[in-house]
Amino acid sequence: MAMLDWIVLGLFFLLMVGIGIWSFRQISGTQDFFAAGGKMPWWLSGISHHMSGYSAAVFVAYAGVAYTYGFTLYIWWAVPVSIAVFVGAAIIAPRWARLRQRMNIESPMEYLSTRYNVPTQQLMAWSGVLLKLFDVGAKWAAIAVILNVFAGVPLGVGIFLSGAISLVYSTIGGLWADAWTDFAQFIVQLIAGVAMFVIVVMKLGGLGAITGIWDKLPATHSQPLVGPYTMGFVLAYILIDFLSYNGGTWNLAQRYIASPSGSEARKAAILSGSLYLIWPLILFFPMWAAPLFYQNLKDPTQSYSMMTMDLLPHGLIGLVLASMFAHTMAMTTSDANAITAVITRDILPVISKKYRTLSEKSALRVARGAMVTFVVLTLTIAVYSSTFGGILSLLIVWFGALVGPISIPMLLGLIPAFKRSDSTAAIVSWVAGIITFIIVKYVLTVTTATLVASPVLVSAILFIGIGWLNRNRPVAPKVEKLLDSLSSDVNEANTREHGIKA
Repeated sequence: MAMLDWIVLGLFFLLMVGIGIWSFRQISGTQDFFAAGGKMPWWLSGISHHMSGYSAAVFVAYAGVAYTYGFTLYIWWAVPVSIAVFVGAAIIAPRWARLRQRMNIESPMEYLSTRYNVPTQQLMAWSGVLLKLFDVGAKWAAIAVILNVFAGVPLGVGIFLSGAISLVYSTIGGLWADAWTDFAQFIVQLIAGVAMFVIVVMKLGGLGAITGIWDKLPATHSQPLVGPYTMGFVLAYILIDFLSYNGGTWNLAQRYIASPSGSEARKAAILSGSLYLIWPLILFFPMWAAPLFYQNLKDPTQSYSMMTMDLLPHGLIGLVLASMFAHTMAMTTSDANAITAVITRDILPVISKKYRTLSEKSALRVARGAMVTFVVLTLTIAVYSSTFGGILSLLIVWFGALVGPISIPMLLGLIPAFKRSDSTAAIVSWVAGIITFIIVKYVLTVTTATLVASPVLVSAILFIGIGWLNRNRPVAPKVEKLLDSLSSDVNEANTREHGIKA
């Protein structure tokens, strides 16, 4: 890292803080802090959804996968995410915006008290907060690894440095700050990623290298599925990605909640899904080519960072490092905002009555305090990430396996076809999913695909199955009314009610 690189990185951080200060002026209450007042345009929501969907772990853990196995990374990661988001655009994304229209929600957990009951809502909220502690902790650890490779900063220092910078703008600016910094970070990573792609292609002899590298790499590197990444693994991840990217990962639901209408949320999802399909082909190319530059690396997770330092001129090195920070900050700060919304809107009012009648000013203070607490806890977990099996284990195994039992009642509960799956179905499916994870993780010896897929499949079968057993029971009127109201936007429903052709 030369002085020019540090200047570029410093300017990036100043931009983030500046956006946070600007966004602070847009915040008048928790509706603005958590849901951008329901005024976020579809293109900003779509870009923010995309940027909030992956972190610097892409440049560390996934770079190691690309170095070791090759093209399969695109097949088992990017393609399933795109499929999941496109399907969600049709049946899930619009319903989040309509929930805000109908129920004035600010948190993706708020509607569960109506859809099921308060105990179910609390179970999902508490377990989701605990899960995200590990998920976000893994992302802080990933950016610390990168900072260590680039600048020799000790891992612990890197973790707390990145966390402190992110905390500044997210705490003062809320979701507006998250979204606009996501947009700025998207531009930064676009420039940095394209620059890295072009330079690697030129180093390898020109445009012909785009397809030519596969003849020089081991034969398995061009195969769509290889090693532990089997078709079963891909199918499991399509299901998990459907749950995660459509709202099971709460910060992604917030992007849809913040949309003005269901149709705007749908357009945001389509944009995000398209970016997931196209952008990784450019972003991952240097990672696929890394074995041509470095043979037999002891630690493949450092391959992308090493290429950056060896191939790029000073200034661009700082920009690439900024883009790596950008991915992590986009995801972790939006996670923190979503978790804070759940804590403030769903958990604290149940714990104590005093949180039910807070003024807007007091509610904002509580929200910001909850955000600081959450981030500090995730930074602590990041320091001890090796205890849980390392960064990739936290991201793929722990999060992938546990997100399903939490997300199934939450997302399938939005769909009328599952309206007879009640609170019993939600709780039983959650408990069974967690027990299944414990058994396949610590008792049985299974493949990664089985480890990841088993909990979510068990939860899904039980949630749907209990609903089927209830097929002859009447649906609670409040549930029937809620689900019917999510079939169209408020203005469309009003048009029908007045017998006017839209």
